[in-house]
Amino acid sequence: MSVTATAAESAPGEARRAWRPWLLRLLGAAASGVLLYLSFAPRPLWWLAPLAFAGWALVAHGRRFWGGFGYGFVFGLGWFIPLFLWLNDFLGAEFGPLPWLGVSAALAAWIGLCGGLNTWVARLPGAPVWMALVVIAIELPRSVWPLGGFAWGRVGVTQPEGAYLSLASIGGAPLVGFAVVVTGFALAALVRARRRGAVVTAAVAAVLPLVAGLAVWPSIGTEAQQGTLTVAIVQGNAPDVGLALLGRRTELRENHLLQSERLLADIRAGRVPKPDLVVWPETATDVVEGRRDPELDRLSREFGVPMLIGAIHRDTDGNAQNSMIVWDPETGPGERYSKQQLVPFGEYVPARDLARLVTPFVDDTGDMLPGTGEPPALHSRGLVFGATICYEVAFDYPARDATLAGAEVLFTPTNNAWFGVSEMSYQQLAMSRLRAVEHGRAVVVPATSGVSAIVAPDGGVTRPTSLFTAASLVESVPLRQQTTLSDQLGAWTDVGVTGLAVAGVLAGGIVRIRTRRSGAGASEHTMED
Repeated sequence: MSVTATAAESAPGEARRAWRPWLLRLLGAAASGVLLYLSFAPRPLWWLAPLAFAGWALVAHGRRFWGGFGYGFVFGLGWFIPLFLWLNDFLGAEFGPLPWLGVSAALAAWIGLCGGLNTWVARLPGAPVWMALVVIAIELPRSVWPLGGFAWGRVGVTQPEGAYLSLASIGGAPLVGFAVVVTGFALAALVRARRRGAVVTAAVAAVLPLVAGLAVWPSIGTEAQQGTLTVAIVQGNAPDVGLALLGRRTELRENHLLQSERLLADIRAGRVPKPDLVVWPETATDVVEGRRDPELDRLSREFGVPMLIGAIHRDTDGNAQNSMIVWDPETGPGERYSKQQLVPFGEYVPARDLARLVTPFVDDTGDMLPGTGEPPALHSRGLVFGATICYEVAFDYPARDATLAGAEVLFTPTNNAWFGVSEMSYQQLAMSRLRAVEHGRAVVVPATSGVSAIVAPDGGVTRPTSLFTAASLVESVPLRQQTTLSDQLGAWTDVGVTGLAVAGVLAGGIVRIRTRRSGAGASEHTMED
């Protein structure tokens, strides 16, 4: 009787002990994801990123596919849910938290797939390298799905203050992200290593990316090659009302007209130098095809220099595009670039029939038309420059296409008033800093309500403005023509990373199948013996 009672009483305790490791691993995965989130701007904690991947690797070590998927999914939730909190400010209470949580969960599912596939490649020699390739390769399909692609929150964007940033000049965001992830996975391998050879290999793999990043820094060019451009940013400010800003277009325009008048007064009084180009941010006004705007004509004449105007451009059929328009003081509106990557739920509504079930007023919002990418770069009085509008800076191709088309300086106009006093503006500025190094160009960031800034070709930031203030910023930037290795490689970097990742997964799958077969064969021999 006493023996039976003891066994019965011990069963619940054994069950609790069996659950504890699983719960600890789950908490470890979530905590590692939060650690990765903390490495993003506005915090300069770039070194947390490799530690986050080390934590995830330690938690998931030894799991099978679905276990790896589950821990990867939880890691992704810890990463994306806090990172995309600004979506609530953007969409407002009418949409509720479903889009924010839905997007976060969809992106976390991609990270879950990474976790599952990494249980296969973890069997290969040099496992940290193969695992890192899988993580970075997944960034490509998640730039396509869901909602036509959501490239925000890529690993490389954690590094605007980091030692790995210089690698962007060689392989763009994919190489920077790969260096971060392989460092983290190698650190995890170092923690687990017991044999001297394994310790040395893991230590070298952890240190080598950092050394490479430091070694490349001296090659980052910042000097002017085609002279300099004095550029003036007009930040007119906007009300903090999220997506409702679409209904206050007149106020937004008037704010930028007023701040332009203040800038004119400062120029005439000699308080700031006369610019060569005046820039308004994204969607600061409305322009109808075939019509002149008397106020913009007057301002451009009074400045005596061209303006680059962010506007909602409507054609004669009423179709709208988010555009940047060169406005010449003599000839008026000229070349126009239109945004190719539109913001889901802001500039178009994906899966409108499904969205209608959740948001009854969805049909009150029309869809903008995406741009074609032509021209890839804009021209004005001998100057060639590129414009990647707001959300587009998260994608590799717009700035690369502009640079290869001869752009000597890049612009990232944005309307971040939609996102309130959140981290979104700083996350976006971090992307502009990465693009500056990736293409060896100064990047000018004019924002309706902040953060406006001038980014040097080495990623350094000059006097960023504050959020929700009216301000002007006048600075000289270097004009450069030399292209980087990253520009020359172009999309082949993504192709190479993806190809190697697929090869690694296939090899890992073959090893897994052979291991299972050999294990089954050994079991049969044991039974026969």
